[in-house]
This record gives sequence, structure tokens and C-alpha cells, in this order.
Amino acid sequence: MNQQDLFPIRHDWTLEDVLDFFKLPFNELMFQAQSAHRAYFSPNQVQLSSLLNIKTGRCPEDCAYCPQSAHFNTALESDTLMAQEKVVEMARKAKENGATRFCMGAAWRSPKGKDFIKVLDMVRAVKALELETCMTLGMLDNEQANQLQAAGLDYYNHNLDTSAAYYEEIITTRTYQERLDTLENVRTANIKVCCGGIIGMGESLKDRAELLKTLANLPEHPESVPINQLVRVEGTPLDKQSIPDSFDFVRCMAVARLLMPASFVRLSAGRTEMSDELQALCFLAGANSIFYGEKLLTTDNPGIDRDHQLFNRLGIQSI
Repeated sequence: MNQQDLFPIRHDWTLEDVLDFFKLPFNELMFQAQSAHRAYFSPNQVQLSSLLNIKTGRCPEDCAYCPQSAHFNTALESDTLMAQEKVVEMARKAKENGATRFCMGAAWRSPKGKDFIKVLDMVRAVKALELETCMTLGMLDNEQANQLQAAGLDYYNHNLDTSAAYYEEIITTRTYQERLDTLENVRTANIKVCCGGIIGMGESLKDRAELLKTLANLPEHPESVPINQLVRVEGTPLDKQSIPDSFDFVRCMAVARLLMPASFVRLSAGRTEMSDELQALCFLAGANSIFYGEKLLTTDNPGIDRDHQLFNRLGIQSI
């Protein structure tokens, strides 16, 4: 029997199915997740993406975790859209350091007017470097998604963040359905989807299970599933949240792998607060992508040298 037959792609998961995975003894969950991972991927390869903030701050959304929201006083200095020449310079440097995908993020509710035209030019310029391109710009309508696809965009990131039930505790300026609508517009435009969530915002186990169920029951699984640990930023409503239990975080990674076995699962934000041992457990649980470089939009990320050292210790190859 083909190993992939043991872990088929499904879109009909129930909440009980997902919670049953979470309830497994830790070692059994890790074994199943690693087995699913090996059915679709090499167990010792990790994809590297680099992330650049191309427009900082003054976002009208009130996402409770975000230092770029205009609703919170986080002492973050805002800035206008970065010049294309600077973006290309940073993309070239990311490629030289081993990244294969270059992600660009702008703090907008949705892109507008001349700024959107400049973004399209950035996509073309970065694509010309033979890098995969990714953007996160807020909500997109059908026309915008099609224009990005025509410019050469490979991936669009638009996270669900948490469950539909808990969502209003975190964000009130945009609905859960609006997020799902953007994902549909992106998929219809034949752009690959990058979509995940954040662990550690005060959500329950049920909320984590519901988030992963929603992702896994999309008509097509996201090609990239970032699992973020909350980065606590002073001045945001969530700055006093406690760090999630390490084993609970790894369980989320493992369950994501089991529900979406053919997707790249990205160990994303929060790695600066993770030990090498915790990151190694995440890779064992099926994580096979990271953001690479010293910044994730506005928050810190492990340095390139530290990641190289960890990969060498674990025998991991970058792709």
C-alpha cells in the first residue's frame, strides 16, 4: 500500500475527529504526525521563506495581537510604502542567504489605488529574481486577486488567526466571513494560499481544534499553513498573555500535519522565545517551513546564524 493511502487528503473532518487527535498520548501523536509527514515529504528538509514589512503601522484594524494597529500605543514608528528598489535589494539578499520564497507584508485593511499598482510592480520585480513571491495585504476582492496573479504572485497569506467562535474576542473591525471571502478570491484567481493561526491568545483547546478543522475543511488545503506562537508586544491588549505550554504548542503542530498532510506547515512567529529543543520537536511533529531572517514584519526572529547552527545539529537541509 502507498504510504499516502494511510493519510489521505480529507475535507470532512469533525470537531470530534480533531479533538481525538489532541487527546492522544504525546508519543503516539508524534508517531502518527511523523508518519504522515514522511508519507508526503522528506523528514529532514525545511523550506525557507523570508518576510519583509513593506509598509509599517497605522493599520485601521484592531487585531489585539498586532503592534501595527492604529488602535494601540506600541511606540512603533509608522512608515509609508517602501520603495521598489529597496524591496528588490532585500529580496536579493534573502535569496543569497538561502531563502526560496520572499514574502512582503503591508499594514492595510485592503490595498488601494496607486499603492496597489506599486505592489504589482514589486511582485514582478521580485519574481524576476527567480524567487517565489508571497504577499499579505489584508482583504482582496476578485479583481485585485486576478491582478496579483497576472503579475506573477505565487502565494497570498491571509490567516484566520483563531476559531470563528473566539474571533470577536481578538478582532472586531473585520468579520471571519470576510477572511474566508478573501481566501476564496485568492483561490479562484489560482494563487496558492498561505493560511494559519496564532496559538496563545487566551483561546481554549476547542478553539484550536476548530481553527485547524476550518483550515482542513476548506475546499483545498492551504499549500502553506503557518502556526504562530503569540508574540507579546507591550501596548497591545494581549501583552500580558502567558506563553503557551510547549507540549500544547507541539500538539497543534502535529495535529495540523495530520489534518493537512500534503501542506507545508510553517513554524512561524514566536521562535525567539523557543528553545532549540522545542523547535526540534516541532520539526519532528511535521513542521517543514520557517521564516528566515532577523525580523518578522515588526517583531524579532532568530538570526540566520542560529538557524544554520540548529539545522546542522539536527541534520536538516534547507530547500
